[in-house]
Amino acid sequence: MRIAVDAMGGDYAPAEVVMGVISAVEMSDELEILLVGRTEQLLQVDHRIAELPRIKIIHADEVIGNEEEPGMTIRRKRKSSMVTAMQLVRQGKADAVVSCGSTGALMAGGLLFLGRISGIRRPALLTVMPALRGDQTVILDVGANMDARPEQMLQYALMGSVYAREILGKAEPRIALLNVGVEENKGNQQVKNAYRLFKLKLPGFVGNLEAVDIFRNKADVLVCDGFAGNVLLKAMEGIIREIFFYMHSQIKGEREKGDASSFLSPIMQKLQTDLDAAEYGGALLIGVNGVCVKCHGASRRKAVTQALLRQAYPLVQRGISEKILLALSLAGESYDEEANDE
Repeated sequence: MRIAVDAMGGDYAPAEVVMGVISAVEMSDELEILLVGRTEQLLQVDHRIAELPRIKIIHADEVIGNEEEPGMTIRRKRKSSMVTAMQLVRQGKADAVVSCGSTGALMAGGLLFLGRISGIRRPALLTVMPALRGDQTVILDVGANMDARPEQMLQYALMGSVYAREILGKAEPRIALLNVGVEENKGNQQVKNAYRLFKLKLPGFVGNLEAVDIFRNKADVLVCDGFAGNVLLKAMEGIIREIFFYMHSQIKGEREKGDASSFLSPIMQKLQTDLDAAEYGGALLIGVNGVCVKCHGASRRKAVTQALLRQAYPLVQRGISEKILLALSLAGESYDEEANDE
């Protein structure tokens, strides 16, 4: 399997991206990486990338920064590492693309260079959230589209269900709407309309879900617009980070006083691993023609490795785009004409 990696995107590129790629190749004999970026900088990180047979450097001079306007930049910087990596997928030279770069640019590039799956109105960013009382929960959209109409949210639900079945092994995914209450009449008009549509169209719909219950495994797929999803995701990341910082400092203090706190350390380490965003790699831009994985801008090597092994690889292997197209067909949802008008 051949995956194109944007080596220049992200806060710690190219060093952490290169090291993550090397780790993934060492862990899987089936991966071949097309590492896209400035050749000289990549070789300075680790000379091994010139010697490893399953890593090939594709030179790209330009880099897209987070501060640049996504739509204009993706068209103007055709020789950037991100655009070059996407073009490799479009040309059939790579099976997937992974980037830690600008979310807006990746979204714009996905639409421009990969295109939408037939019938999909808007692609969405999908991530997986761990549950402390059960299994994982698929959440989408977490930032691709700030607003979404009920029909678009219905498509998010269908795509999320395909992911839950194919990647997480959930035979009959339970689908919920993120809301401020569980009652049918709660929320803004957008969510109320979506509720009625979900109730009519989705056999696996279990109703509304409050944010407080996300970690309690009450749904397998949680649907929201990109604004609510992105706020939710970043709030949870921040809370988890601060809780662990506090707990580690307290355990360290107890240990220095000589108290018996050593039994807490293994529990904390396991909990931190279970909730570590790096374990899940990145978010999938689902709904485009091809596998496109967006890692967090602050991703380190572990997250890059996991994005390759736990996201890109299984998604290509399971033919996620084809499964989404089939799900739309079986659901009787065809939006081709309207999608082309947008």
